[in-house]
Amino acid sequence: MNKINNIESLTETSYRIRMSVLKSLVKAGSGHLGGSLGLADIFTALYFNELNHKPEEPNWEERDRLILSIGHVAPVLYATLAHSGYFNIDELYTLRKLNSRLQGHPGRDKNLPGIETSSGSLGQGLSIAVGMAISAKLDRKAFRVFAILGDGELQEGQIWEAAMSAAHHQLNNLIAIVDRNGLQIDGKTSDVMEIEPLSKKWQAFGWTALECNGHNFTEILNAFETAKSSTDRPVVMIAHTVMGKGIFSIENNHLWHGRVPTINEIADFQCQLDETLKIEIMKHHN
Repeated sequence: MNKINNIESLTETSYRIRMSVLKSLVKAGSGHLGGSLGLADIFTALYFNELNHKPEEPNWEERDRLILSIGHVAPVLYATLAHSGYFNIDELYTLRKLNSRLQGHPGRDKNLPGIETSSGSLGQGLSIAVGMAISAKLDRKAFRVFAILGDGELQEGQIWEAAMSAAHHQLNNLIAIVDRNGLQIDGKTSDVMEIEPLSKKWQAFGWTALECNGHNFTEILNAFETAKSSTDRPVVMIAHTVMGKGIFSIENNHLWHGRVPTINEIADFQCQLDETLKIEIMKHHN
């Protein structure tokens, strides 16, 4: 796929994805808005710049693999896949409908192109990614494996078993991305179960730990570039994000973890997305 290297174009793409997420969730009447909006920039950077993939050939053997461990943010994965050409954008509006390929959590059984694994039960995705990365090493394949994790998900013990295994096998073809928005369904991660000091934890488990602003494309792309230089260990990228990013009236509000706008709210939310995009574009012109 042709890469987008222009920051303004990446920003515009991420807001088209956010708008599709919003519209698909309103059409569905249920789903997870906050985390999906917060990860739109990370997904844009991945699918339009970083990943080695072919939307027209989704089962290409040499493709990079992306494992979405936090399956409830499937709306942003679906929207990104559609906008990058895996399937028609109109299919997004079948989200969570009976017999749709776009269920509330990704399912391999639905034969949706671009889905590498079924997910939804938190804590399992990194183990799957470790297995894929080991397989690539054994088969002498050059593809990389990316795993998207939630910060609340790091409270699961299986994550740290997988992290220990990845370091033991020196999986420098594995990159974990932590959506560090500081929130989960019940409130702040620091109140539910503190996970700091996060970078030091990953480093203690034998990983290279990077941190970036998950809404700054320059920082995101630089972090990916740094990750490529790892020669003997896996890399974790801790992306500091804002739940609900782009709709300022719901940003950093954990109550929007799994809430969907009403018909009366949708027009206002669309206007907020448009306004936020204008502000972001102006930053690049100043």
